[in-house]
Amino acid sequence: MKSRTLYVCQKCGYQSAKWLGRCPDCSAWNTLTEEVQLKGGTAFGGGTVAVPVPITQVESVREQRISCGIAELDRVLGGGLVAGSVVLIGGAPGIGKSTLLLQAVDHLARRNGPVLYVSGEESAHQIRLRGERMGVAAPELLLLAETSLENILAQVEKVKPRAVVVDSIQTVFTAALESAPGSVSQVRETAGRLMLLAKGSGVPVFLVGHVTKDGAIAGPRVLEHLVDTVLYFEGDAGHPFRILRAVKNRFGSTNEIGVFEMKEGGLCEVLNPSELFLSERPLGVAGSVVVASLEGSRPLLVELQALVSASPFAVPRRTTIGVDPNRLSLLVAVLEKKVGLHLAGLDIFLNVAGGVRLSEPAVDLGMTVAVASSHLDKPVDPQTLLLGEVGLAGEVRAITQPELRVREAAKLGFQRCVLPAGNLKQVAAEGMELVGVRTVAEALERVL
Repeated sequence: MKSRTLYVCQKCGYQSAKWLGRCPDCSAWNTLTEEVQLKGGTAFGGGTVAVPVPITQVESVREQRISCGIAELDRVLGGGLVAGSVVLIGGAPGIGKSTLLLQAVDHLARRNGPVLYVSGEESAHQIRLRGERMGVAAPELLLLAETSLENILAQVEKVKPRAVVVDSIQTVFTAALESAPGSVSQVRETAGRLMLLAKGSGVPVFLVGHVTKDGAIAGPRVLEHLVDTVLYFEGDAGHPFRILRAVKNRFGSTNEIGVFEMKEGGLCEVLNPSELFLSERPLGVAGSVVVASLEGSRPLLVELQALVSASPFAVPRRTTIGVDPNRLSLLVAVLEKKVGLHLAGLDIFLNVAGGVRLSEPAVDLGMTVAVASSHLDKPVDPQTLLLGEVGLAGEVRAITQPELRVREAAKLGFQRCVLPAGNLKQVAAEGMELVGVRTVAEALERVL
């Protein structure tokens, strides 16, 4: 099969027959590099010719799931590992991707038979030393330090493992292409070949992907489209907590999370993350509030901390950690216009304690009250939970599934919940006072 030369954008995967200084797709400069590709498609193309079949004649088969031995990982996967699935795990360097997979395959090897762990970045000796620290010593766990895709596939055919881990996909290359390992064409080709391996043999495959400076998995976005499940590791290097989030899952719900704590012996499951995140919360301090964010099917109670102070600069700062800074600017404008607080010349800092990232609009009311509490120097009752989305007119809008959030707060001993008036009929919590509000001004009056 003949080859051809294309210029491929290393950021978005755009292909061009000639070199361009700026990518027409993502507008990035100097990202197109020369790649040698096979004419007529990729090296793993071909196969049998498919024919259309009526959907009523397709056999309904219930997917077989294999437990990884880690409840939080099984939860994110949708109940366990599906046979023949391809799972991509991404995250920042050192956040715990390899640690989690090493613990998971240790359980798989003990219960289900041989598991092949392919490492392109570490030697077998290095993995052995890390395994001793974490107590990983399954006799059926096989280590292979290899980067050649052809050699990896040959060992898979020889060993016939129950699961395969490739750490990482950016280090694997195929001799069918002349480009360097980690390039767009190599990543796409090797991932496609491993996907065909999983679908053809029923062996689940884990792929570890590096993350770029922009926070996306390195390589083209087509890599995420090839796999069945995409999991992202989130967390701050300064905090021991790690969150494993599902952003794509063909066999389960998306946006499900699993919470882990990094310890000397590896990653440990956190069965009650809300209690852990609130364990060091200061009481009676202005600017500190508690909100409930729904992550998948799990309500998560976290602390929001706001600090409002005089600005030494002509343009005041709006700094956030864990929430969208544009959302904070919007809510500050609502406080200025609809409540009458003068915040234009003040620095405002907002932090989500514990290194959690929140994107749900249900935490808007908590962010608004935290800023107002710090500005007025009036603390919020530590036994109060705040729920609600804030609109530009200063209204507090209803949120989804408030009963799950209130029930979780009641388990942790909260006695009062301020929530949108439109959600009052949906919630019935014994022993908890429910306060319905319609505007931000009314909420501040009730809380402060």
